[in-house]
Amino acid sequence: MNDFDRIARALTYISDHYTEQPDLREVAEQVHLSPYHFHRLFSEWAGVTPKTFLQYVSLNHAKSLLEKRSTIESATYHTGFSSSSRLHDLFVKIEGMTPGEFKNAGEGLAIRYDLYESPFGRIFIAGTGKGICNMGFVGDASEAEDELSSQWPNATLIREKHSDHENAARIFTDDWTDLSVVKLHLKGTDFQVKVWETLLKIPFGMVCSYSELAKEIGRPKASRAVGSAVARNPIAYLIPCHRVIRQLGEIGQYRWGTIRKRAIVGWESGRTYGEYS
Repeated sequence: MNDFDRIARALTYISDHYTEQPDLREVAEQVHLSPYHFHRLFSEWAGVTPKTFLQYVSLNHAKSLLEKRSTIESATYHTGFSSSSRLHDLFVKIEGMTPGEFKNAGEGLAIRYDLYESPFGRIFIAGTGKGICNMGFVGDASEAEDELSSQWPNATLIREKHSDHENAARIFTDDWTDLSVVKLHLKGTDFQVKVWETLLKIPFGMVCSYSELAKEIGRPKASRAVGSAVARNPIAYLIPCHRVIRQLGEIGQYRWGTIRKRAIVGWESGRTYGEYS
């Protein structure tokens, strides 16, 4: 069991037994660690103590983040944001597939992919040569291959590490000074690509609602269509669909698991705001 597996199991237990208010000892037992070692592991992973982390994944905290801004356009970088927190709109560039590439489902493309480690479990990163085309959390290589085959049935899949993958994986480190521009080569409709580009504007440690996102792209009545486009985002974390939550502050569903989404939102808050005073 790796660190994130322990964190995910702890978060699942806490979510399932929230009304009972389990203490540190009870939660630590679920991941087969002493309270001391669990506290240290969690704090090293999250950047904050388990108690503070739970405050950051609470409904009240999510509501407070939504209340800090009425639209993505007017979002400001609050106290605690460094310039590197603006990584997404500065370093990620999206290129949509041509109609021919879209229609051919990868015919003639050699897609190279491999597995990498992240704070949120194993992640596969795949690229076409023009840019990263898929990035998602998986359990093993066969799961990654199944994912790619379903989206690119006519492509040649090659398991091979690539400098583009390694550059993209650096987003999970605290120091982004060596990160080059990450190019994405995505298969999606014009509407989907527009939604994905807009997601890049949500700052690190912040969230927005589906209705805010719909307003930002000029389609205020299209929240459901926007939600569908968010759900089809093929690039985990780099395109931060995890930062979109429900209007009432509920975390909502996530393509790679609700517990993982909750963990990412709390992890980013911990690095942005630190410990509660």
